[in-house]
Amino acid sequence: MWFRRDLRLSDHPAVNQAAADADEVVSLFVFDPRLIAAAGTPRRAYLQRSLRSLDDDLEDTLVLRHGDPVECVADVARTAGATSVHVSADFGPYGAQRDVAVEQALAEHGIALVRTGSPYAVAPGRVTKPDGSPYRVYSPYYRSWTTHGWRPPAEDAQVTWVRPVDSDGYPQPPDVDVDVALPVAGESAALQRWAEFRSNQIDGYRDERNRPDLDSTSRLSVHLKFGELHPRTLLAELGDAPAHETFRKELAWREFYADVLHHQPESARDYLRPEFASMRYDRGPVAEERLRAWQLGRTGYPIVDAGMRQLLAEGWMHNRVRMIVASFLVKDLHLEWQQGARWFMRCLVDGDLASNAHGWQWTAGCGTDAAPYFRVFNPLRQGEKFDPSGDYVRRYVPELRHLPGTQVHQPWSAPGGLDGGYPAPIVDHATERAESLARYAAL
Repeated sequence: MWFRRDLRLSDHPAVNQAAADADEVVSLFVFDPRLIAAAGTPRRAYLQRSLRSLDDDLEDTLVLRHGDPVECVADVARTAGATSVHVSADFGPYGAQRDVAVEQALAEHGIALVRTGSPYAVAPGRVTKPDGSPYRVYSPYYRSWTTHGWRPPAEDAQVTWVRPVDSDGYPQPPDVDVDVALPVAGESAALQRWAEFRSNQIDGYRDERNRPDLDSTSRLSVHLKFGELHPRTLLAELGDAPAHETFRKELAWREFYADVLHHQPESARDYLRPEFASMRYDRGPVAEERLRAWQLGRTGYPIVDAGMRQLLAEGWMHNRVRMIVASFLVKDLHLEWQQGARWFMRCLVDGDLASNAHGWQWTAGCGTDAAPYFRVFNPLRQGEKFDPSGDYVRRYVPELRHLPGTQVHQPWSAPGGLDGGYPAPIVDHATERAESLARYAAL
C-alpha cells in the first residue's frame, strides 16, 4: 500500500483492496524530492507529523523511502516479494504522469499497480456536460455533481501490516520545529475536528462562514489536503438543512477545481483564459517592493495585512480573506496571479494545487468565473462588512490594537491611528481600481 494524499486507515478503498489481495500488506510512503521541494516548511512539517500519526496507527510498520518513486516503489515491492502495489488514483498533472512511469517500472517485474478510489467523492473526469465536454462554470457542475452522487463510506478492512524491508526514516534535520502554529495532525485529530464542527458550528455556517473574526469555519482543509479523512465521510453525515447545503457546496468547489485542472493541467501555472497573459502587469523595482509589502502584511490596508500575517503565523488564512488579499495583489498592485499563488503554496499548510491555482484565477478574473474581471474587492468595505468589530484585524495587527471598533479599518483617518508604527496605504484603492478596469478594457 503506497500512501500519498490518503494518510488514514478508515474509509479507504485502496487499503481494503490491498487487504483483499494478500494476507500481509507493506505500507510505504516516498519522500519525492520533486514534491518536497515545491512545498513550504509548514506543509513539510505537517506532513511529517501526519506520517508519524499514521505510523502509530500502523504499529510502527510504515516504510519511508527518499528518492524517485519510480525507483523506490519498484525496489520496495520487489524486495518484499509483493505481487501488487495499491494506490488511490492521483489526478494531478505530475501525479498522473508519475503513476504511469511507476506502473511501467513495476510491470517489468511482473507487479501490478492497482488504483482504487481517489481523494474525491466524485473523481475528476467523471462528471461532464451532456455532450461529454468538461464544465468550466461551477453552478452547472454542482448540479451535475449532486445528481451523479457518490458512494457511501467504505467499511474498514482487517489488515495485517508487516515491514519486511528497511525504512530510510524521516528527513534530517526534521522539518518539525517551525515557527507556525500548526493544527494537530492525523486521522484521529481530523475526525475529532469534524465531529466538533458538526456538533457545535455547522448550523451557523451559512450565515457566519464569511466572518474571519469568528471561529465559524470547519478548518478541515488541511485534513482533506493530506487525506486524513475523505470528503465522502463528511458528505455521508450532512443533512438537508440550508447550512449543510452550503457546506456541501464548499466541498464541491474543491472537486470542481480538481476537475478543471484534470482537463487542463497546464492551468496549474498558466492562464485558463490565455488572453489574460497579454494584459499589462507591473514589473520592476517598485512592483517587487509592493509584492514584498503584501507578503509581509505591510500594505497599509488592515484587512489585507491581517490576512497575510495570519498566513505567516498559522500557515492558513480564512477563505474570505484569501479572496480579499488576492484581489488586492492582482487589481490594486497589478501583479500577476502566479506570484501570489506561489507565495500561498510556500506558506499554506493546506496548499492544494488545484484549489490554489483556480481560486487565484477566479479572483484574478482569468479563471472559471462567469463574469470575472469587473469584481474588484474594496479592502475597506470588505473589512467593515466581514470584520465589523475589527477583532480580526486587532488579532493579527498589534500596531492597531489601540483603535476601537471600525476605526481599525481606516487607521489613517483616526487620531493617532498610525502612531503604533503601522504604514500608510501603499496605493490608493480608488485610483488602482480605475487603472485595473482600464487595463482590462484595453485587453
